[in-house]
Amino acid sequence: MSNLVGQPIARVESRDKVTGATRYTADIHVPGLVHGFLVMSTVANGRLTGIDTAAARTAPGVIEVLTHETMPRLRLPDAHGRYLKTFIPMQDDLIRHNGQPIALVVAETLEQAEYAATLVKATYSSRTPQVSLAEAMSEAFIPPPLGDGPNEIVRGDPQAGLREAEVVLESEFTTPMHHHNPIEPSATTAVWEGDQLTVYETTQGITNSHTALYQMLGVRAEQVRVVSKYLGGGFGSKAPVWPHTILTAAAARVVRRPVKLVLSRAQTYTSNGHRAEGHQLVVMGAKRDGRLTVLRHVTTQQITRSDVVMFSSAEPTRMAYAVPNMHMVQRGVRLDLPTQSFMRSPEVMTTHGLECAFDELAYRLNLDPIQVRLANYADSDPETGRPLPGKHLRECYRRAASTFGWARRDPKPGSIRDRDGFIGWGMATAGHTAGGRPGGGARITIGVDGRALVQSGTQDIGTGTYTVMTQVAADGLGMRLDTVRFELGDTNFPVAYTSGASNTVPAVTSGVNRACVAAVRAVATIAVADRQSPLFGTAVERIKVDDGFLFVTGDPRRRDSYRAVLSRHGQPVQVAVAPVDTPLGFSTGAVFVEVHVDPRIGRVRVRRIVTCYDVGRVLNLRTVRSQAIGGAVWAIGFTLSEHTFVDPHYGRVVNPNFSGYLMAVNADVPDVQVEFIDRPDPDHSLSLGARGFGESPMTGVTAAIANAVYHATGRRIRDLPITQDKLL
Repeated sequence: MSNLVGQPIARVESRDKVTGATRYTADIHVPGLVHGFLVMSTVANGRLTGIDTAAARTAPGVIEVLTHETMPRLRLPDAHGRYLKTFIPMQDDLIRHNGQPIALVVAETLEQAEYAATLVKATYSSRTPQVSLAEAMSEAFIPPPLGDGPNEIVRGDPQAGLREAEVVLESEFTTPMHHHNPIEPSATTAVWEGDQLTVYETTQGITNSHTALYQMLGVRAEQVRVVSKYLGGGFGSKAPVWPHTILTAAAARVVRRPVKLVLSRAQTYTSNGHRAEGHQLVVMGAKRDGRLTVLRHVTTQQITRSDVVMFSSAEPTRMAYAVPNMHMVQRGVRLDLPTQSFMRSPEVMTTHGLECAFDELAYRLNLDPIQVRLANYADSDPETGRPLPGKHLRECYRRAASTFGWARRDPKPGSIRDRDGFIGWGMATAGHTAGGRPGGGARITIGVDGRALVQSGTQDIGTGTYTVMTQVAADGLGMRLDTVRFELGDTNFPVAYTSGASNTVPAVTSGVNRACVAAVRAVATIAVADRQSPLFGTAVERIKVDDGFLFVTGDPRRRDSYRAVLSRHGQPVQVAVAPVDTPLGFSTGAVFVEVHVDPRIGRVRVRRIVTCYDVGRVLNLRTVRSQAIGGAVWAIGFTLSEHTFVDPHYGRVVNPNFSGYLMAVNADVPDVQVEFIDRPDPDHSLSLGARGFGESPMTGVTAAIANAVYHATGRRIRDLPITQDKLL
C-alpha cells in the first residue's frame, strides 16, 4: 500500500522556487498595468486640515491622486472578523495613527508614483499621542467577548486557593511591540474586466479577502475572485484584510486600468499589524510539593483607538496545567497606534510569563522545574474534564531531558563556568492550540489519463502545504506522487479557512482525505459496473487502491488501473466535499536550552536547543522539522533582540527596517535538535491523526532561554528583550 504520508519528501514546488519560475504577487504583470503608492500621515492623533495634490498631479506619468475627498465611498464589512469594523482610512479627515494612508498616487511606473507621493503636502491639527502601555495602564479595561471567547474566566474559588497555598509567588513580565518582517512585503494587483474583479493578493486567507472585497466595494460575491498562489512569508501579517488591498481595488476601478501596489518595507510597519506590547501579572499559590492551588494570570496589551483586536493569549494557561482554582483576565489599553495583528504564536507573550513563573516557583520550592510541571500535569482537559488520549507531554519531557543531559544539572545559579563566562541551562513547556476552526473543502478530478488534480481554496504560506497535501492525496487515492497535482490559492476552488492558528494541516487534510474517499468510491462504482473490467460484479466496499490500480481485497490479481477504467468510461470523474469544522487540539512539547553569558559585555549566546514535540501524526518529517527550527530561530530574536521602538512625541516607528529591527541571523542560531513522538491523535481522525503545529515551537523556547539566563547569572530579567545593558 502507498505510504507517502510521514515521509520527509522534498517540497514539490522547490525547483520552481530556486530557478525563479515561481511568480509571487509582486511579479504578476497584466496588460495595461499601472502602479500605486501610498502617502502616509506624519502625525498620530488629529485631523487633516488640508491636503495639496497639485504638484503631484502634474508630475510625469501620474494618472490620478486619490485622497479622502476623492476616494470612492467604501462600506464597512459585516462578515465575522476583527478588522475594518469601525474605521477605514481615506474615508474622512480623521488620523488615528502615524503612518495611516492619506493619499494614493497612481502612475505609469512605480518610480513615478513613488516620486509623486513625495510631492503631496498635508497639514494637520494634531495632539500629542499616547503610545506607551506603561503610562496608560490605569486606563486598562476588559473588552466584551470576541470570537475567541470571553476575556475573563474564573475556575473554582481563587480566594480559597490562595488561602490554601503554602507558598505564594507574584511576578510581572513585559514584552515589547514586535513586527513580522516577512521577506516579501504585502502587494496587491487589482484587475477589473467590466464588473468582474480579480485581485492577486499576498494573503494568508483568500476567503476572508474575497468577503471583505465584495462587501466593501458593494458588489456581488460572484463578481470577485482572489488569487494567491505563493507567499513569501506572512507569520500573521497577511492573515487579515488590510486597507491597502481595498484602496487598490477602488483605485483600479477609478482609473479603469489594472493597479499594482507594493508596500515599502517602512510602510509594512504601520500597514500590516504587529505583535502588541504586553504586560503579564502571574500569581501562583502552591503546596510545598509544587502542586498549584491557584493561578491568577492578567494579560494587558495595547489595542487601537478603533477596532478592538485581541487574541486568546490565555488559552495555554487554561489548557496546559491542572489547576483547580484559576482567574484569567485579558485587558486592553487604547493607544494611538496601528491595529495589532495575528503574529506567529499570539500566546507567546502569555506562555513566556507563565513558564518563567514556573521556573521561579521551582527555585522557591527547591524542586526541579520538570517536577513542578509534572505535579500539575493535566491528563484531561482542565476546562471540560474530557480525557486527552492523544497527549504525550510526559514522554516529551523524558526524551528531551535525556537527550539534553538535564540529569547532570546543578541548579545553583552561576554554578557552571567556562573560560569566558557563565553557562546556564533552562527548560520550559511549549504549547499552542491547534484546530478548532472552520475546515477546508476540496475537489478532486481524475482524468482519463489516470492522473489526479486536487484543488482547495487554502494557502501555502511557506509551510509546505503544496507538498503535504500532495502526499495526503496520493496516499488516499493510491497513486504515485508524480501522478497527483495539488492546486490552491484561488477562490474559484472549494472554500477553506485562513492559514493561521495552526489550522491548515487539520483543516485541509480533512477535506482532501474525505474527497479521496469519495473519488475512490466514484471510480470503483464505475469499474464494478463495467463488464470489461476485472472488477466487474464486485461489491464496491471490497475495492482497495494502490500504485494507480484498483484491486479486490483478498484477490489482488483482480485489478484495473484508474487510466483503464476512466478511458473506457470516456470522461473524467470529479467529486467535491464541503468543509467540516476541525476539533480543538493542543500541540505540546518540552524545550531545553543552554546559553553562554559573557559577564564582561553582558552578551548572551544560545549554544544548544533540544526539543521534543507531540503533534499527533507527522505528515511530513521534513516540513514539520522545519517548523520547529523556524520557531526556535524566531524565539531567539524574540527573547534577545527584537523590539519595535516608537517615538513618544510623534507616534512614529523609528526602526522600520532590517538594520534597526534586530532579528536573529544565522550566526545567532545554534544546533537545534528536534524529536517528535509521532503518534496519531484519535481525536483528529479526519486529519489522519495529525494536529497543527506551526505556532507551538516558539512558545517554549523564549522562556527556556530566559530561564537559562537566570541559571547562568542569578538575575531574572523580566522585561524583554534580554539585551546587554540589562545584564551589565
